[in-house]
Amino acid sequence: MSAAHPVEMLSAVQAAALWAGVLILILLGLSGLVVRRRRRHQIAFGDAGNVEMTTAARAFGNASEYIPAGLVALVLLALVGAPPLLVHAVGATLVVGRVIHALGLVFQKGPSLGRVLGMLLTWIALLVGAVALIAFAVI
Repeated sequence: MSAAHPVEMLSAVQAAALWAGVLILILLGLSGLVVRRRRRHQIAFGDAGNVEMTTAARAFGNASEYIPAGLVALVLLALVGAPPLLVHAVGATLVVGRVIHALGLVFQKGPSLGRVLGMLLTWIALLVGAVALIAFAVI
């Protein structure tokens, strides 16, 4: 009998917990970026028209707009009995999408491939999560 692959050994709840933890760390990292740029540019509120401040704030804001829906999807998928592999797929896709989007926003000016690819991956993760939740609810 062969040993189970590490991903298969995690339950769906553990998989959701893993990706939730990573997503929360992303939010904390982006929040830290905002704080560092506020201190560097001595900006207490808003962005004061500073492009670095605007991009940091939008990277955090965009993540804080999309990550909660992803967290809800991950937890509910685990609770309705979705296979751990599905929870991992949604979680990993969402994490990669959020990281790529943030990097594209913070380190590139104007429209960027990182922003487009990051949003595409985010939407795919949310779409797959939503469709799977609906399927588990009605089947």
